[in-house]
Amino acid sequence: MKKASRRRSSSDRDTMRPEYDFSNGVRGAVAKRYGAGTNVMVIDPEVLDVFPDSKAVNEALRALAPVLRKAKRGSRKSA
Repeated sequence: MKKASRRRSSSDRDTMRPEYDFSNGVRGAVAKRYGAGTNVMVIDPEVLDVFPDSKAVNEALRALAPVLRKAKRGSRKSA
């Protein structure tokens, strides 16, 4: 089976400037730390007017968390 030839588009061109020097860089040096402290959630477009940023989302979740925790505890007792 033949490999499809890939043409480079203008966005694939090298945009690295000569003044950037990554010769002493360490690959993945902060990846583990970044992954441990980051959760990415996708907000539906219908609710973006209510949750315009992460601060608004976190405030709403903090207000809702005690109710959910209480309901979770209640469901364990009845089971």
